[in-house]
Amino acid sequence: MTRYPRLWWRLLRLCFVHYPGLTAAAFACRLLSLVTVPATGLALRSALDSSTAGVLHAAILGAVGAAAAHTVNVTVEYLGNSVKINLVDRAGLLVLDAEILRDVCGIETMDHLERGDFLDRVDLLRGASWGVLASAWNALDAMVNVVRLAIIFILLSTVSPLLLLLLAFAVIPLWFDTRGRRAVIRTETETAEDMRFQRHLFDLATDAASGKEIRVTGAGPELIRRQAAAFRAAHEARFRAQLVGAAWTAGGWTIFTLGFAGALALVVHDAAGGAGSIGDVVLAIAIATSLRGLVQQAVTRSVLTASSAVLLEPYLWLRDYAARERGHGDDRAAGAAVPRTLRDGIRLEHLTYRYPGSDRAALDDVTAHFPAGSVVAIVGEYGSGKSTLVKVLCKFHRPSSGRILLDGTDLADLDGTSWWARLAVTFQDFGRYHTLLGEAVGLGDLPHLGSRSRILEAVSAADADGLIERLPNGLATPLGREFGGWELSEGQWQKIGLARACMRHEPLLFVLDEPTASLDAPSERAIFEHYVRRARHLAARTGAVTVIVSHRFSTVSGADLILVMQGGRLVETGRHESLLAAGGVYAELYEISSRAYTLD
Repeated sequence: MTRYPRLWWRLLRLCFVHYPGLTAAAFACRLLSLVTVPATGLALRSALDSSTAGVLHAAILGAVGAAAAHTVNVTVEYLGNSVKINLVDRAGLLVLDAEILRDVCGIETMDHLERGDFLDRVDLLRGASWGVLASAWNALDAMVNVVRLAIIFILLSTVSPLLLLLLAFAVIPLWFDTRGRRAVIRTETETAEDMRFQRHLFDLATDAASGKEIRVTGAGPELIRRQAAAFRAAHEARFRAQLVGAAWTAGGWTIFTLGFAGALALVVHDAAGGAGSIGDVVLAIAIATSLRGLVQQAVTRSVLTASSAVLLEPYLWLRDYAARERGHGDDRAAGAAVPRTLRDGIRLEHLTYRYPGSDRAALDDVTAHFPAGSVVAIVGEYGSGKSTLVKVLCKFHRPSSGRILLDGTDLADLDGTSWWARLAVTFQDFGRYHTLLGEAVGLGDLPHLGSRSRILEAVSAADADGLIERLPNGLATPLGREFGGWELSEGQWQKIGLARACMRHEPLLFVLDEPTASLDAPSERAIFEHYVRRARHLAARTGAVTVIVSHRFSTVSGADLILVMQGGRLVETGRHESLLAAGGVYAELYEISSRAYTLD
């Protein structure tokens, strides 16, 4: 549990570093709150005792002091909470959210984005960074309330030592609430997957892309049923846990109320017997009445602090995971530099990869050599491991065994960022950036994001000149109807993705993963011919290897080397002619593809 205090201290320091004025104001309000309630009670006792003794000026001074202390107490309570809410919202959104995103995006590989346990924790943190930050302030408030309670009990002991028994009754609600919260926290964590699943189904049912198919197939009612079932399962489990927590809370406060009533009765009895003054009675009543509110605050803050475990645990887990992954990358990238050019090329040696949580190898003992300057095509049926091989080449996944050599240097020893800076890629699940068209292309090479000539050159390379001419403002046209921009077809989005891949002029690896899946046949042929010429140009400049993944065999026949994947294994390699002559898997797939296009 020492991890929580260290985290809270770090979060409070983070607030002070980024918002020193607000943080100082919040601390000042909490320091003032330590003395306002005791000061109110003492002033009231002084006023009543002085009035009884006939000392008018002292009674008036005590009454004014009590009113002033009470006013300050109300003011600092309001200001303290208002400042804290403002501070938590600002720092949570602008600082902690950005930190969480850096942790998620800063991990070199992408294994974590395909792990259910990771995604469950990210889902819990989505939009809840303020809760992580608020836990530090709740913990601080709980400590402040403990100090306030200690001061109050010292004052109560001056009236009657027996009033210290209220301390035992004050602890009971806290203990009962803690017991109740355990069930709630455990249930919220256990039902996170159901909540994530129902949100996925909701997004699916309300998305324009999937909406067409849902309406044609009539799958809407079934999706609604499943979404409701997942939500109901999670909600009912959480509601039952909250009932258990409420029962524990009610029991704790019932015991406290009985003790509170008994203590006040004791003070009144002593005063009636002459063992105390009327001021002592008023002091005890005022302080004890405030005591109930302070205990309520202490319990509430303690409960909120304990409840924050549902956010702190995934937050700490995420930070630990990111730190381990970054540490792994730092250990492996001990000074190895990405070569300026390729001479030998890229070698795969017994490459095997399994996705997290899977026993089946997505890549199984793949060995191949991509000569420097070559155009390599990877073909195979869906699920054969083509795209997985590309992702491992791009260093998005770390091989389970085997290695990738870049001119003799293990790819694992290279810094991921440095390697990515020498890649030019377009994936089948390409990004759709709802920005200006020129920006959507320029993002392929950030140093040249504002270079109109470089962007136009990339657009031309992707055979997308006609697209610019048809749009109302050319490169300055905003994209995406969702945000008031221009809506593009799937093929047009893919052309922008291809243009983005052409922004870099000196890559070592040029990857085209199903580059023409959404394009018509004329565009496909024009783009492929252009990319082969571009590949030869890159090869002459840097020895770059161009890798093309495609299920359309007409686009790969001109490659220098063709890899045929089946069930995660490399079953055939060679040029188009030799593979056809061998009459194996490639020849069979090529014949099937040719017949399909003939029928079309």
